[in-house]
Amino acid sequence: MSERDSVLALAERLARAAGRLQRERYETAFAVGHKSAPIDLVTEVDHACEALIVEALQVERPHDAILAEEGGGQDRPGARWRWVIDPLDGTVNYAHGYPRFCVSIGVEHEGVASVGVVYDPLLDELYHAVRGAGAFRNGRRIRVSQQQQLGRGLFCTGFAYDVHGARDDNLDHFAAFVKAAGGVRRDGSAALDLCYVASGRFEGYWELKLKAWDVAAGALLVEEAGGQVSDLFGGPPDPSGRSIVASNGALHPAMLGLLARG
Repeated sequence: MSERDSVLALAERLARAAGRLQRERYETAFAVGHKSAPIDLVTEVDHACEALIVEALQVERPHDAILAEEGGGQDRPGARWRWVIDPLDGTVNYAHGYPRFCVSIGVEHEGVASVGVVYDPLLDELYHAVRGAGAFRNGRRIRVSQQQQLGRGLFCTGFAYDVHGARDDNLDHFAAFVKAAGGVRRDGSAALDLCYVASGRFEGYWELKLKAWDVAAGALLVEEAGGQVSDLFGGPPDPSGRSIVASNGALHPAMLGLLARG
């Protein structure tokens, strides 16, 4: 087994383990707090899932860097492998009992996104991608949609936690897509939204003010499924997540055009 295969196997195992914990605690009593804003929630399940993943990595791959949403691990400069982890993507959904959440684990090798794993524990859907080797859901290859018409496409977006006060709130872009597209959804999990683009469920997705852990795995899945990922202006993908546009490729220019007008 190559080191890359070993990394993928470990990422899948840890995603499933964290997903089991999420499933066990779903719609039970757990502590809920907030971070940057009253609507930016964090639960004890977020912390427990992150601890599970980080502690295993520290034992099994002690020299790797770890960037995790809740601050666990150590982001070591110069490490050959870097794990970018969202232990529970869709925390607001989870806290409200809305069944749209997942575990997201992206792994960079020498600065390049190389492995991506996203696990939806309620649907038992495990997505994985390896750079240059395709994208898969539960072991079966997935491909982006072949839809060529914006007006027949289904798109998805989200809103940042500062939406109540910020001027760049994405509402203008949302309105533009509602008027032009076949449909627009807002599901509250960036990682799953990207997986749905990769698997053809959505034609495209865009969002502002995300973080690296929101997009690290999902963006690679879209690319490996034959789609296109860029920043809001059509430039190279922003690994920090400040803005992202992901599509089936065919509709990428039309999406960028709408976003420029919005």
